[in-house]
Amino acid sequence: MKKTLLTVVMALMGAATFAQAGPGFGIKAGLNYNGNGDYFNSAEQAFENPDRNAGFHVGVFGKLGNRLYVRPELVYTSTSSDYDEGDLKINKLDLPVLVGAKIIGPLHAFIGPSFQYILSTKFDDVKFDDVENDLTVGLNLGAGLNLGKFGVDLRYERGFTENEVNFIDTNITNLNGDRVDTRPDQLILSLSLKL
Repeated sequence: MKKTLLTVVMALMGAATFAQAGPGFGIKAGLNYNGNGDYFNSAEQAFENPDRNAGFHVGVFGKLGNRLYVRPELVYTSTSSDYDEGDLKINKLDLPVLVGAKIIGPLHAFIGPSFQYILSTKFDDVKFDDVENDLTVGLNLGAGLNLGKFGVDLRYERGFTENEVNFIDTNITNLNGDRVDTRPDQLILSLSLKL
């Protein structure tokens, strides 16, 4: 009886693990623990690192392959970073193109470029130039678990493209000519559902 019960439990676990494996598509959402790049003062030196804040993301994904796979995603992301001078808020569309491999059981690892299109930036009530590049490139690296139709993954993202905003009109005189690096540096926790 114990062997039969153990066999049934193992078969169900195997089926649940395999359910999100293979090709398909789904939805995802989660939290971002973000800190953008340095704050530079007008003397051209790094002045301050940001405090990290939680943000969120929501999107869709597709998956091609099983043991080795390609997983493109389209994700709306909202992040915030705290500086002494104010909060930098960024809303963007992310397009990670991940290449991954199943390691053992439900565990998989992945890496790939992330293309980002910045929709909006806001630094409290301070006015600044447009972001240098609306389209930037970064890297995603992480691991995850597939449990039935559900998945969870944790990844690190770092922006590669140098991208800054310059303050141009502010009531705080010492901010004129200063700038902030908008490259993301974040941990991303995602839950996904294969449809």
